[in-house]
Amino acid sequence: MIQIGGRTYELIQNYKDAWDPEAFKQRYSEVLDRYDYIIGDWGYEKLRLKGFLRDNHPKANKDTAFSGITDYINEYCNFGCKYFVLQKVKDPQKEQAHGKAAPSEEKTVPES
Repeated sequence: MIQIGGRTYELIQNYKDAWDPEAFKQRYSEVLDRYDYIIGDWGYEKLRLKGFLRDNHPKANKDTAFSGITDYINEYCNFGCKYFVLQKVKDPQKEQAHGKAAPSEEKTVPES
């Protein structure tokens, strides 16, 4: 589990051993807090982070929905680049306080 900005994430994919906790901490911005998934891809030895929403999120569209992550990797990332995908872990105590059940949808990204 990865803790940053008061949020907890789980590493669900680590293609070509892309995960670097120090680089992630340096690049992370609170703008990413609102997303359910974060993809980090490496190009020219620089880490780029982009957020995605779960598919059933009211504000998700084709560019921000998790189902579009493979298209993002193929179209916007360098060919064959290293990348990782983090999934936000819901805090069960917060969910119960708001009267919501924690969703149990776990997604995986197909290998490139």
